[in-house]
Amino acid sequence: MEPFDLRGLLNKFIESLKNQQRSQFTIVAYKKDLEQFIGYLTSQEKTNIREVKKEDIEGFVKKLLSEKYTKKSASRKLNSIRTFFRFLKTQEVIQQNPSLEVTHPKYSQSPPRILSKLEYRALRDFAKEDLRTYAIIELLLQTGVRIGELANINVDDIGADGLKIGQRSIPLNKAVKKAVNDYLKVRYQTQDGHLFVTKTGRSLLIRNIRTIIDRCFKEVGIQDAKVQDLRHTFIAYQLMSGVSISYIAKIVGHKRLSSTERYLQLVKEEAEKKEGLGEL
Repeated sequence: MEPFDLRGLLNKFIESLKNQQRSQFTIVAYKKDLEQFIGYLTSQEKTNIREVKKEDIEGFVKKLLSEKYTKKSASRKLNSIRTFFRFLKTQEVIQQNPSLEVTHPKYSQSPPRILSKLEYRALRDFAKEDLRTYAIIELLLQTGVRIGELANINVDDIGADGLKIGQRSIPLNKAVKKAVNDYLKVRYQTQDGHLFVTKTGRSLLIRNIRTIIDRCFKEVGIQDAKVQDLRHTFIAYQLMSGVSISYIAKIVGHKRLSSTERYLQLVKEEAEKKEGLGEL
């Protein structure tokens, strides 16, 4: 391998993430973003990391936007590139980090969508018609896990003490435990260790899960909602119930308390609009 070979350095970066015990979901996300970036550089005949300049990274971002990627997605991929170059700098592979000179695409981030009490109950009631769907809905609503984390849950990750997601241990209430146990009784018997599998025994992919949730939204009549809004709903309702911000941040995997604190104003507004939400 050449000392500044892009793909070889990417492999080293991925290995460092594994050594840091980063979640599988995080590692896969970094790998996909950076493989896409390296593919672009290769098309520009750039194979030596020291040849990569600010203009190359800007060109990649512009290409993403021209291919109808959202500004938010392009911004996330730029963050992956910055983390990669920061790693290379600490390894003394490069002396300057060109990605720091590239500005993020500006985009307006809409506030999190919180399901109303009526929507919350309607979604759960509808999902009960299918044991797999119900287990998926319960885990998303009652634990706040991300869709990528949900797709990567293995049967062995669920124990007496709760759900294990990377370094996080998430408690499971009775409703979630029952939903998962009922689903396991009818789950297709397969060598695949993933908790959620198809009717032919293959692991359920993120896009499959998103399709299932979107169908539920449509059937129940929940409009302008996305899968991640179930995570938003979990966080908001936990805050409404008086659970501490630090505990919620730990459960949902927020690295900074500020990520959880941003829900406070939203919760305040929801409480003012709808009195007496109470416990779910």
